[in-house]
Amino acid sequence: MRFLLAALSHETNTFSPVPTPLARFCRDGTELLAGERAVAFFKGTRTCMGGFLDVAAEAGAEVVVPVAAHAPPSGKVDGAAYEAFCGAITDAVKQGGWDAILLDLHGAMVTDQYEDGEGELLRRIRAIDATTPMAVAYDMHANMHANMVETATVTAGYQTYPHVDMYQTAERAARPLLRALRGEVKPTTAWARAPMLPHVMAQGTHAFPNKDLQAMCRGWEASGRALSASLYVGFPHADIHGAGLSAVVCTDNNPADAQAMVQELLDFAWKAREDFTFKPEVLADSVARAKQAGATKAELPVVLLDHYDNCASGGTMDTTEVLAEILRQGLEDVAFFGICDPDAVAECQRAGVGAEVTLQLGGKLPMPELPRSSKPLSVTGRVKTISAGYFVTKAGLAPGLKVYMGPTVVLDTGAVEIVLVTRQIEPTSPDMFRVLGIEPRDKRFLAIKSRVHWRAALGPLAREIVECAGVGVCTSDYSQLTFRNVRRPIYPLDPGTNG
Repeated sequence: MRFLLAALSHETNTFSPVPTPLARFCRDGTELLAGERAVAFFKGTRTCMGGFLDVAAEAGAEVVVPVAAHAPPSGKVDGAAYEAFCGAITDAVKQGGWDAILLDLHGAMVTDQYEDGEGELLRRIRAIDATTPMAVAYDMHANMHANMVETATVTAGYQTYPHVDMYQTAERAARPLLRALRGEVKPTTAWARAPMLPHVMAQGTHAFPNKDLQAMCRGWEASGRALSASLYVGFPHADIHGAGLSAVVCTDNNPADAQAMVQELLDFAWKAREDFTFKPEVLADSVARAKQAGATKAELPVVLLDHYDNCASGGTMDTTEVLAEILRQGLEDVAFFGICDPDAVAECQRAGVGAEVTLQLGGKLPMPELPRSSKPLSVTGRVKTISAGYFVTKAGLAPGLKVYMGPTVVLDTGAVEIVLVTRQIEPTSPDMFRVLGIEPRDKRFLAIKSRVHWRAALGPLAREIVECAGVGVCTSDYSQLTFRNVRRPIYPLDPGTNG
């Protein structure tokens, strides 16, 4: 057998000023993964591609990978880059002779031209090859469209947030496809949307309601009622018509039951719609609460979440308001991860380890879609660490994955150790601190630009969690954003919306 495997993954924040050229999809900042290099990179990792590779190996299939492109969330994908990725995949499809096509996609990609980047790719594939069975693994934050579902044989979405089940999601998409190839099942799919935009800060599967919704999906799969069942919370910072919560269920030749399960998921989500909302508090109050909680040194740190500037939702990672408030209120023994500022990193590199420098940190990227942008923050400190920024993840979202943060510096003010990076990267694992000489467990405070993913590996280190509403394009205050394209009415933008 011959399997075509490919990845094209990007979560697009249409409010983000961070550009998304082809280079952003290069894992090491220089070269796209493809062919045997891609196979070697993902083999043995707990990623979607790692899962697809293992399923293909079990089936004894020859594998071809025309491209494996993953980029951190940011603004709309450059049209030329998108065409290059699609071209690599469709050119491989044209070669023919495939027994199966397995795709690792995100589901919330927006390009210069297409609101539904994944659906357009699948449409092009089916225009070339209408029959080869195709399985697609999607992120839980996918904004579902018809072409994303109806062109595929089987789809499956993550059932955990933090996304610690990427590998299993690939299996949940690929294994029913193999059963279909053997004639054991006939996949039939139903899907629908609900008129709601869940806040990302209320989407975690550690709590109601998403915890319960995903449990329903897992239960149906375990019982055999569904071949795959997925509840997508959607990505609300993509201002497109189809943004929001949806459900997709695939059964063995039972479309009516698939539709019934979809409706049950949507009904449950709609009844719990208020629990999918989030109300931020004033930043100064949040930092004051954190300071009080950390007044006495304990075994574990207090975690402050600078969640308005989470780069894993398209944030610039250079806003300074939370850091400024931490310094203003005099919190001590803090590790702050971090500020993306290549100029500041370069200045620290020139000065060298041990040198004292005064820097204008962050606030470099204007954010015209917000009421206000961030401002540079003047900080004086000593250069503690200079790192190349390479490490292999041991815990968290994708164990075994090689990560490149780019040149990275730790600037120590005496009270706060500030991590300065050259590439936007969400702090989700203790490994990211330890490679820089910081033991996160030993700090009094951990301040991180993250929303939910940090819970996977850093969560066990938190004795208390304080959510800090700073400034950024990942704002949880929808009143700061102007939605022009999302379908209306939709909850909670329109409180009187009917389900």
